[in-house]
Amino acid sequence: MTVKTKIKQLSDLLEEYNYQYYVLDNPSVPDGEYDRIFQQLLKLEQDNPELLSPNSPTQKVGGTALTKFEQVTHQQPMLSLDNVFEQQSLVDFMQRAQDKSSQPEIAFCVEPKLDGLAASIIYQNGELIQAATRGDGQVGENVTENVKTIANLPLKLRGENIPPLLEVRGEVFMLIDGFNKLNDNLIKANEKPFVNPRNAAAGSLRQLDSKIAAKRPLAFYCYAVGVFEGELANSQYERMQQLKGWGLPISTEVKRVIGSENCQAYYQNIQDKRPNLGYAIDGVVYKVDDIALQQTLGFVARAPRWATAYKFPAEEAVTEVENVEFQVGRTGAITPVAKLKPIFVGGVTVSNATLHNKDEIERLDIRIGDQVVVRRAGDVIPQVARVLLERRDTEKVKSIEFPSRCPVCGSNVERIEGEAIIRCAGGLYCEAQRKEAIKHFASRKALDIDGLGNKLVEQLVDQKLIADPAQLFSLTAHQLSSLPRMGDVSAKKLIHSLQTSKKTTLARFLYSLGIREVGEATANNLAVHFKTIEAIEKASVDDLKTVSDVGEIVAKHIYYFFRQEHNIEVVARLIEAGIHWPALEEKQEEEQPLLGQTFVITGSFSNMSRTDIKTALQALGAKVAGSVSKKTSTVIAGEAAGSKLTKAEELGVAIMDEEALLALLDKQ
Repeated sequence: MTVKTKIKQLSDLLEEYNYQYYVLDNPSVPDGEYDRIFQQLLKLEQDNPELLSPNSPTQKVGGTALTKFEQVTHQQPMLSLDNVFEQQSLVDFMQRAQDKSSQPEIAFCVEPKLDGLAASIIYQNGELIQAATRGDGQVGENVTENVKTIANLPLKLRGENIPPLLEVRGEVFMLIDGFNKLNDNLIKANEKPFVNPRNAAAGSLRQLDSKIAAKRPLAFYCYAVGVFEGELANSQYERMQQLKGWGLPISTEVKRVIGSENCQAYYQNIQDKRPNLGYAIDGVVYKVDDIALQQTLGFVARAPRWATAYKFPAEEAVTEVENVEFQVGRTGAITPVAKLKPIFVGGVTVSNATLHNKDEIERLDIRIGDQVVVRRAGDVIPQVARVLLERRDTEKVKSIEFPSRCPVCGSNVERIEGEAIIRCAGGLYCEAQRKEAIKHFASRKALDIDGLGNKLVEQLVDQKLIADPAQLFSLTAHQLSSLPRMGDVSAKKLIHSLQTSKKTTLARFLYSLGIREVGEATANNLAVHFKTIEAIEKASVDDLKTVSDVGEIVAKHIYYFFRQEHNIEVVARLIEAGIHWPALEEKQEEEQPLLGQTFVITGSFSNMSRTDIKTALQALGAKVAGSVSKKTSTVIAGEAAGSKLTKAEELGVAIMDEEALLALLDKQ
């Protein structure tokens, strides 16, 4: 027998043992026998490295560490789910689906809603070739090497009729027993433990060194199919069974049920089982089982109409308010935070809860020393649900006094008419706002200054090396290299990043300034409309309101930002430092062939993201709106287009598919 044949034989045997252990839950050999064969294969591969397959069972131990994660654009967007929180809302969801069906009662594929990290995994000719995080739904991170280390996930599919291309979607999570052992080991090593299994799973999946990920007790359950070639079953439940037949893990709790009563019974059953499942869940997912009916129901916004998550009630606990502190955010918002007697709720120990604003404190009638009910659901920031007034000790409790001056810089505080939030008037002079403003300025969607992380920003401000974003560009490599954990190489890299970031776009620059309620879309609309920073600085409130998506409040935020002397000064110094962008010169109508036309984008696209399509259309003079009306010129409809397409058809609005869109853009 040749070495190559022996390696294949041992690999196939280990894959079979993995399948029996993780998918069938019926191991046929003891762990010691598995380990013996594994070591035998490992030795053969080490002696014959040219015969090592990237999908060998031995690759689950991890490979060479990465320096960063590459970005991956999903071929089909990874959508989120709408949530319902009460039985009537679930019944309403089912009725809407039933109304689109000719069947007397429709079936649903139901499963626990896993509390982990969504991932996309692509198999080509049965071999795992790529894994990515969900990211923003359009673009995720390439975590292939880390996903390969997940014990229950096959690197090669088994069985017959495997599609040439198959994207499976599911949840990476951590079993509770494994999580507890991991935390015990971290504590023994004097390292910080993870707060919950979801954070542990997310942190493990995003390790640049896959050898670290391999040591973490990660698991994976499939819950959907993305892109594929060939034929699959026309039932959601049967597709899950197909995946299982090819060796992919799915939850044993995946069922097919018919009717509202059975769906509710499943929910109650899983809620009862929840403490003993061995992994964290936060609800039940209901999916219309018939794939054809799924396609009929379509999508709305970023979620399918044929699926929903029925969340478990928020977990609550009673504790005491020991104090109230006031935190200052990037925009100067002063937020009261209740300092609580630590209590375990929602899977974590909670010692802080937001009180939002002065109005909320008055609504709750909360005092320091009160007994309160704290609520936490999933990743939602813990909040005080109510005060137990019957337990109040009037001699012990103290009223909560809002500060008249900023707790960080001592500046006056102000409350704008119509707003519930109290703000520090110090602007960039306030250290709290200064740090957050610079972090925002350097963030990926703003100036994208690689290497300027949050901790480094805090160091630079604390050591008084910078006081505003413009001073970043005066830093020297010598100043940076003197900071803790910043050597000469890192310092030079950051200086290079700062220089590189100077070439940007007007839209990114506007976004980087951190003007209240000016996000990426609004910044882009401002840039397209005014074309220069000088024009925006001089614009009146009425001028600003003529921009798409800019209303009275946002217009005032922009107007008053550019009426603050220190803001004008910082903008001027940034431009003096060399920040520049291509001129957006006034174009003739023939250079903007779509001027005066309004487009709406709906559905998913294969060749371009929706953001890229929007940018391309705006560059040609078009306005891109979020909803369809009689004023809409054209609707760009991709796959699984939903209500916007339906409305366009009702109104007789022109509809363009992806092929026609690409032809239009090509022509221009």
